[in-house]
Amino acid sequence: MGTYRDHVVPRLIDWACGAASFAPWRQKVCEGLSGAVVEIGFGSGHNVPYYPSTIDVVYAIEPAALALQLARRRVAAAFVPIDHAGLDGQALPLEDASCDAALSTFTLCTVPDPARALAEIWRVLRPGGSLHILDHGLAPSRPLALAQRVLDPLEQRLAGGCHLTREPLALVRDSGFEMLWTQEGPAKGPKPWCYFSAGVGIKA
Repeated sequence: MGTYRDHVVPRLIDWACGAASFAPWRQKVCEGLSGAVVEIGFGSGHNVPYYPSTIDVVYAIEPAALALQLARRRVAAAFVPIDHAGLDGQALPLEDASCDAALSTFTLCTVPDPARALAEIWRVLRPGGSLHILDHGLAPSRPLALAQRVLDPLEQRLAGGCHLTREPLALVRDSGFEMLWTQEGPAKGPKPWCYFSAGVGIKA
């Protein structure tokens, strides 16, 4: 699975997560980012065009070398500095209270331990810092949720550990963040993969 994981999965994710229909969700969740921002699951840089000018630096956390290669053009065109700062969102190589904001898109669905990743984000955020989140997850519709649970084991095998059945906003709330706003609903695309959750939480 090494060749598939390293050379196929990043291209699959780049294609799937680059859908034009996702753009309004990305744009909304990037609004209000400022100062020093840590982005876990940077991937191939699909959020870069939506970074506001109020950002001073982005610390990109991404384990996949191919994803970073695919991001080169977006990074080169960025209006803010982007520093590939680490590989693992569950062990951020940043000082305590060193970031003003954090960004996570389509990442809590995949990290092996999302609670640990959120605890790391909490650690590196300053008091009052914000976490901006966009992810897909378990739908409220029982028939669709059942389909997601059936598909989930295959999804994990084919999509680098991605889960269809996590509940991202609940994970964020459980980690201690106070939500400023949230939005949930279907996005354009295959239904089991396109029930989206977005929001901004504050480290109180």
